[in-house]
Amino acid sequence: MPVNLTPNAIAAINGGDVNSKPLVQVLDIKPITNSQERYRFLLSDAVATQQAMLATQLNDRVKSGQVRKGSVIQLIEYICSVVQNRKFIVVLNMETIIPDCEIIGNPKMSTESHSAAQKELPASNPARSVGVSNNLSVQNGGDKMPSFRPSVQPPFQPPPNYKSHGTILKNEAPARIIPIAALNPYQGRWAIKARVTAKGDLRRYNNARGDGKVFSFDLLDSDGGEIRVTCFNAVVDRFYDTIEVGKVYLISKGSLKPAQKNFNHLKNEWEIFLEASSSVELCPDEDSSIPKQQFSFRPISEIENVENNSILDVIGIVISVNPSVPILRKNGMETLRRILNLKDSSGRSVELTMWGEFCNREGHQLQEMIDSGFFPVLAVKSGKVNDFSGKSIGTISATQLFINPDLTEARNLREWFDRGGKNAASQSITRDVMPTGSRNEIRKTVSQIKDEGLGRSDKPDWVTLKATISFIKTDTFCYTACPLMIGDRQCNKKVTKSGNTRWQCDRCNQEFENCDYRYLLQAQVQDHTGLTWVTAFQEAGEEILGCSAKELYLLKYEEEDDFRFGEIIRSRLLNQFLFKLKIKEEMYGEEQRVKITVVKADKVNYTSESRYLLDLISKCP
Repeated sequence: MPVNLTPNAIAAINGGDVNSKPLVQVLDIKPITNSQERYRFLLSDAVATQQAMLATQLNDRVKSGQVRKGSVIQLIEYICSVVQNRKFIVVLNMETIIPDCEIIGNPKMSTESHSAAQKELPASNPARSVGVSNNLSVQNGGDKMPSFRPSVQPPFQPPPNYKSHGTILKNEAPARIIPIAALNPYQGRWAIKARVTAKGDLRRYNNARGDGKVFSFDLLDSDGGEIRVTCFNAVVDRFYDTIEVGKVYLISKGSLKPAQKNFNHLKNEWEIFLEASSSVELCPDEDSSIPKQQFSFRPISEIENVENNSILDVIGIVISVNPSVPILRKNGMETLRRILNLKDSSGRSVELTMWGEFCNREGHQLQEMIDSGFFPVLAVKSGKVNDFSGKSIGTISATQLFINPDLTEARNLREWFDRGGKNAASQSITRDVMPTGSRNEIRKTVSQIKDEGLGRSDKPDWVTLKATISFIKTDTFCYTACPLMIGDRQCNKKVTKSGNTRWQCDRCNQEFENCDYRYLLQAQVQDHTGLTWVTAFQEAGEEILGCSAKELYLLKYEEEDDFRFGEIIRSRLLNQFLFKLKIKEEMYGEEQRVKITVVKADKVNYTSESRYLLDLISKCP
C-alpha cells in the first residue's frame, strides 16, 4: 500500500509537535564548519522544507552512508529550536526507511516566520507517494503508474497546552521538558528532568575579580544524556544544600556554555551555568526510568595504553589495602592518602590512590573487609589516570566509589574470583611496568641477565626473576623524604634537619615538623645460576621487608632496639620472591654501571608457579 511522506510534517514540528514521528526526505547534507564535527540537513515533507541539525551522536549515520541525499527517514526523537531567529529541527534519533530515493513531490523552501508556517499550503504541490513493499521500492510518476490527486493539507494547529485561567504573560508558561542531548545555547526556554549522579565539593578561589566560591554537580537523564551544572557565588548559597546525590530534579532557566574539557570529563560539549533566575525543583516521586548511575568500565589491561590524566571508570577485586598516611601538600595543608590494589580478569592489577575523605570513608570500610579475609568488588566512577611510575588511578573530587555494587559486571567479577581468579597470576601495571606489558613477562635467570648484556641498550629491559634473598644491607636502608605534594605527586626529595625538630626541603624551599621515610633498600639475591645486587624503593621495599620504612627507622634509630631490628631483617632472608626487574645502564661518576631495580616483589605462589613450570615442560620437544 503506497504511503506519503507525512503531510504537514514541517509545519507540525515548527508548531511544537515532538510525538508524531514523521516520514521526511533528506534533500541535502552539509557539514557545519565549527570546532566540533556536525551535519546540517535540508528536510522535506514533499511540500515544504526545513533546515535541520543532526545530533553529534548520529554522525556515524552520515559517515557510513546510511543517510545520504535522497534518503527517506523517520524522525524518532526531535525538537524545533530557534537559532539566530531561524527555526531549526534538531534530530536526536532517526531511522533510515529508504536509503536512495528520487525527490518526492515539489518541495519549496518554507518561510521562517511562524505565520507562514500556519498558512494553508497551495493545492498545486502534489506529493508523490512512496510505495512500501518488501524491497521498499519507490513509485515514480509515469505512463504506467497510477496518478494521485493532489491533496490540500490543512494548517497545523498545535494542541492547547494550558487551561483557560486568564491571560498568560510572555515566558510565564512552563518550559517543555527535553532530553539533555537536545540542549544547545540557542534555545530560549528549556527544562530537563535528571538525577544527580555526583556532587563536587564547595571550593573557594581568588582571582583578579576578587574572592568567590563554586561547586558543580553532574546530571543523568532517562535517555542516558549527561551534563555538568556549575554554580558560582550567590547561586551557590541557593542550591548547594538543596542538591543531593541520587535525587531527581527539574531544572530550567540556565545558560549553556562550552564544556571545559580540562575539568569536565562528561560526554557533552556543553555545561549548564545556573543563574539568579534559574529554577531547581526536587521531584518528590522516584522516577525509575532514570538510572542511578551510568558506568563505562575499562579492563585494567587497557589502562596501560590510556593517556595520562584521562578520566575513566574501572571495576576490580580489592586484593590489598595499605594504611592511611598523612601527606602535607605544598600549600601547607595536610591531607590523607591510602593506596589499595585492584585486580580483574584481564590478568592485570593496578594501584588506586585514595585522597582525603575517601581514605576514612570507603578506605576504612575496605580495610576492615580485607582484614577479615573478604576481598570486595570496588567500582570506581571517574578515576584519574596517572603515568608516574607506571600507570595508576587516583581519586579526584568527582570520583565515586561503590563497594560490592549491584551490577552485572560486579557479579561476573565475583564469580570469576571465587572460581579460581583469586589464585590467578596477574601483572601490575603500576610502578614502571612497560606500556605493552609483554616484555615484563619474560623470565630470566641471574646468569642470563649478565650473559645477555641486559640493560645496555638505549631502553631498559624488563624481566621477571625468581630468586632468594641472601643478604640485606642495613646501614642505609631508607632516607628521610619530603612529604609535600607538587600537583598530584609527592616531592620525595631527601630532606635534612633544620634545628632539633624541623626538616627542610631544598627543592620546595619549605620547613615542616614531620618528614616521610622511604626505602632505598640494597639487597643481594641469588638463584641456581648465580647472585646479583638489586635496589628496591618504597613499595617494593615494603613488600620485601613486610613493614614500612618509618617503622624500621624508628626501631633502629629512635628506640635503638637492635635485637628486634635484626630479627626483622633475618626473617626476610632466604625467602623466595618473583621479582619484576627494570635493568638499565646508568652513569656513576665517569663509570657506566648496570642498575637492577625491583619494581615489584611477589611471594612465590606455588600453585601458579607449578602451572607455569608444567606449561614449560609441555612445550619442550
